[in-house]
Amino acid sequence: MAHPIPLKLIALQAGVSLATVDRVIKQRGGVQAATVRRVMQALDELQRQSTQVGLAGRKFLLDVCMVAPQRFSDAVRSALEAELPSLQPAVLRARLHLHETLEVDALVQLLERIRKNGSHGVLLKAPDVAPVSAAVDRLVAAGIPVVTLVTDLPASRRCSYVGIDNRAAGETAAYLLGQWLPRKKQQVLVTLSSNRFHGEEEREMGFRRALRERCRHLEIVEVSEGHGIDGATGVLVHQALARHADIGAVYSIGGGNGAIVQAFASAGRTCHAFIAHDLDSDNLALLHSGAVQAVLHHDLATDMRRACQELLRAQGALAPLSRPAARSAIVVVTPFNVPVQA
Repeated sequence: MAHPIPLKLIALQAGVSLATVDRVIKQRGGVQAATVRRVMQALDELQRQSTQVGLAGRKFLLDVCMVAPQRFSDAVRSALEAELPSLQPAVLRARLHLHETLEVDALVQLLERIRKNGSHGVLLKAPDVAPVSAAVDRLVAAGIPVVTLVTDLPASRRCSYVGIDNRAAGETAAYLLGQWLPRKKQQVLVTLSSNRFHGEEEREMGFRRALRERCRHLEIVEVSEGHGIDGATGVLVHQALARHADIGAVYSIGGGNGAIVQAFASAGRTCHAFIAHDLDSDNLALLHSGAVQAVLHHDLATDMRRACQELLRAQGALAPLSRPAARSAIVVVTPFNVPVQA
């Protein structure tokens, strides 16, 4: 019996040959385990995006490349898949390359593979380092537009950035902590997933600048390179609390917030104010429990729709905008104004 999704479509989605897909689907063996996983992932993606497959209209194949904690990548994937049908009559399919951590060389190899296999555009969340910017430039030179998500690559030839004004987000966090904390000398723990992400660096710069101007009584203790993963982030926070007795608040730029809360509890320390980013399932639970006082949120569905529209414009499928698109709105979410969709 014929497979409900054409094997040719699965092969294109997976970036492998038709013969390889046939062997995997019919379980004939002789295919490397990593390739089998790519084929099965492609099949899963096509089934999840089945509302788009087979519809009339010009078809586009996008690649979504993200280096981010799984909870955030899952939120982005759900938002993207929900928005794809709204882009009709264009028909967009997405190949997903989602990694919690990925060495720069491996990321560059991934982008090179996309360039060689072909794509109508790349949505990219990646560290702002020279080899990645160079790989983006090669994609663009090959006619594959790139839109950066959440964090930018300003030195690259990417066609646009979609996300919040990260510096303004940092300033907002500083303003809130300045209002909530008593005006006495104390320390604020600032956690980044990695200092190689431009967006996180911008948040930290905005936070520092606002503290210098408004809250000189607050001193920053920074930890980085936990990659937003609970285990690694928890170790770093435990170490920081052991070294600094005056930490009384947290601005979490990079995530791993459950581990941060647990580190304070294990050390018998009180966190008087905790501000986080992104309304994922972890942060929603922490917000309702009172462990986090506010989440700086932006609507991922709107971001995904804008990002896809930017790629369609770059492909000439939509008219160009008369002015640059506005940055995503920064919403301060408390337990009393959680968006309905959350």
